[in-house]
Amino acid sequence: MEATGTDEVEKIKSKFMSAWHNMKYSWVLKTKTYFSRNSPVFLLGKCYHFKTDGMYTVLISIQYGSNFDKINTEISGNVEEFRKDFISRIWLTYREEFPQIKGSALTTDCGWGCTLRTGQMLLAQGLMLHFLGRAWVWPDALDIDNSDSESWTAHTVKKLTASFEASLTAEREPKILSNHHQGTLKRNCDDSEMRNEVYHRKIISWFGDSPLAAFGLHQLIEYGKKSGKIAGDWYGPAVVAHILRKAVEEARDPELQGVTVYVAQDCTVYSSDVIDRQCSFMDSGKTDTKAVIILVPVRLGGERTNMDYLEFVKGILSLEYCVGIIGGKPKQSYYFAGFQDDSLIYMDPHYCQSFVDVSIKDFPLESFHCPSPKKMSFKKMDPSCTVGFYCRTVQDFEKASEEITKMLKSSSKEKYPLFTFVKGHSRDYDFASSPLHEENDLFSEDEKKRLKRFSTEEFVLL
Repeated sequence: MEATGTDEVEKIKSKFMSAWHNMKYSWVLKTKTYFSRNSPVFLLGKCYHFKTDGMYTVLISIQYGSNFDKINTEISGNVEEFRKDFISRIWLTYREEFPQIKGSALTTDCGWGCTLRTGQMLLAQGLMLHFLGRAWVWPDALDIDNSDSESWTAHTVKKLTASFEASLTAEREPKILSNHHQGTLKRNCDDSEMRNEVYHRKIISWFGDSPLAAFGLHQLIEYGKKSGKIAGDWYGPAVVAHILRKAVEEARDPELQGVTVYVAQDCTVYSSDVIDRQCSFMDSGKTDTKAVIILVPVRLGGERTNMDYLEFVKGILSLEYCVGIIGGKPKQSYYFAGFQDDSLIYMDPHYCQSFVDVSIKDFPLESFHCPSPKKMSFKKMDPSCTVGFYCRTVQDFEKASEEITKMLKSSSKEKYPLFTFVKGHSRDYDFASSPLHEENDLFSEDEKKRLKRFSTEEFVLL
């Protein structure tokens, strides 16, 4: 009875935290974000220009439910392309009422799971590049604005989910999903569009909030236990990088066998270690080349971010290989995906939505796409972060390492860049190295020492 009573108390606390965070962050999608028409906007390696000849500085409001018909058509095209691109990125936020996390009474990650969520978003972008390519955009991206200016509160998502479930029993057709279903049922959909839609849903399903989802919160927490973390703890960008690596290594879906993750050691990327991960031998004895997602935990200063690193961050986000940055500001983790001038563009996970069962055929996609880009001054950025890159082939990695090295040197005012690419294996140097495949533990002893040091530098998430 005592244990049951404790569980009940934990559930009540979880519900209270969900309600508090909904109230605290419900303004997120309602507030306007202003973009200057005179400066280019970069989003994960793509550049957008909103400027036209004969026009002076105008602020373009990009917000949930905005009416863009009033904007000059020449500009509208560019703005619309940016909006489609941004909304097409996968948005993963706090959720509530999902299956109970093993070893706890938690059914929500409100208040503690934001860095895991930003890590999921970075990995999701890597998988989107792998399966869909950078040019892909969600055909229904702009349709999610047609909700009569309702914000995506948990209550709204509950109504959406309920209406969808009703549609499964043929009670009625959900209003919000009508555009999606019309798009899905188009007879002129070609094979490529159908394939992309399958992978779009499949990628999201891998991040579902259930114990079986390969990169869902439940699995990530299980891997985190081996580094001393449990559900309800806060996680930093460096620890999350290693958890993501382990999750990809352990993924059993055949579709995921062509992807691997490498985490840099002490701000050093060892080229031979990366290539070893990319080249694996199949049972037939043939070499199978994998794509690699490279994660580099770095620190952009001491207690505060050093403004000298601004050009470095801009350079990273303007590269075609970039899949984003797990970062944020003190006490809040964000997924940084772009920039304009000295402001970073990000997606915010601090928004509690209801659980969506991604195992259901044609589950609603709307809550996995953010309708509103947000901006934050670079000087507010927490110095602790993890940057990510995607390389499809060994040749891509070699080319990327050259380009990134040039960018690091040109953007660094210090004698040494924030991280480096070196030839050879980590074991070829004096530093103790971890094996590429740990069988019984998530981290090697050397990694544990580094992570212990990182743990004093990470976010404290409230």
